[in-house]
Amino acid sequence: MEPVLLAADSSNLFVSDGQVPFRPDATLSEGLEPDLVCIPDLYLPPSKTLRNRYPVECAWLRDRFEGGAVIASACSGTFLLAESGLLDGLNATIHWAYAENLQAAYPQIRVHREQVLVVSGPEQRIITCGGGISWQDMVLYLVARFFGQEEARNLSRLYLLNWHDHGQLPFAAASRPRQMEDRTIADVQVWLSSHYSEPGIIQAMADKSGLKERSFKRRFRKATGMSPIEYVHTLRVEEAKHMLESDSQRIEMIALELGYEDASFFRRLFRRRVGMTPSEYRKRFMGIRRSLQRAEDPLS
Repeated sequence: MEPVLLAADSSNLFVSDGQVPFRPDATLSEGLEPDLVCIPDLYLPPSKTLRNRYPVECAWLRDRFEGGAVIASACSGTFLLAESGLLDGLNATIHWAYAENLQAAYPQIRVHREQVLVVSGPEQRIITCGGGISWQDMVLYLVARFFGQEEARNLSRLYLLNWHDHGQLPFAAASRPRQMEDRTIADVQVWLSSHYSEPGIIQAMADKSGLKERSFKRRFRKATGMSPIEYVHTLRVEEAKHMLESDSQRIEMIALELGYEDASFFRRLFRRRVGMTPSEYRKRFMGIRRSLQRAEDPLS
C-alpha cells in the first residue's frame, strides 16, 4: 500500500486556521501519481470564492484526474475543484452555507445542497461531501471503494463513524472469548459457532463438553466471562444484525431461524442489547450496506 502524503506547492512549514503546524511531505512538482487525492476544508468564508487563485494547484488537480486519480473534496474544498474546472457540468455538494455562493460563482455546476455525499464525473471519480462531519461518510465511501465494503463497515463500528445518534450499542461487535487455557470450553465455543440456533442449546453445550450442566456453566463463565445463555444470545443477535443488513426477510422468520419461537421475545432482546428495534436497525444499516456496495463497484 502506498503511503499517505501531504502535498503542497511549497515544502515550507505552514500553520492551518486551527493553529496546527504542517510540513508537507512532498511538493506538487515532484511528479506524484496518486490513486486518490483528498482536498480538505479550506476554511473559506462563505461569501468568498477562489476565482483566479491557486492556478498551480488547479492545474495539478486536472493533471492527476487525467492520469486516472479519484479526487474527493470536503466542505469548502469543493471550491478548489470548481475552480479547476473538473466539476463543470457535474453534480456536486458542499456545506449548505456555501451552496448559494458556489452555485452563483460556478453556474455550470449542479449544486445539491441537501445531499451529504455526491459521486459524479467520468468513472465516478469525483466525490464531494457537505459540511460538519459529513467527511465521515466520504471516508467510509472511499474505504469501501478501495478496500471493500466489509472493511468500511468494520471501520464504522470501530470508530462509530457518522451514526452517533444511537450511541455505541449498534456498533458493538460480538463479545470475544477471553484468552484462556480451558480447552474443553474452547472446543464448545467452536462447535457453538455453527449450532447456536438449535433447540435445547444449553444442554447440548453441556453434553458436548462431557460435563454435568452445573459444572459446565461454572467453567464456561470462568472461561468467557459470560453465562452460556448470554453467550448464545450474543451470537444470535450478531447473526441477526447481518441478516437484517443483507435481506428483507420478515423479523418473525429471522427470529425463528435463530432459535427464537417467540418473535416478541427476540424483539425485546434485540432492543435491549442493540439499543434499537430490529426494524430500526434494518432501516439504518441496510441502507449503509447498499451504499457501500455501490461504492465498492461505482460503475455498476
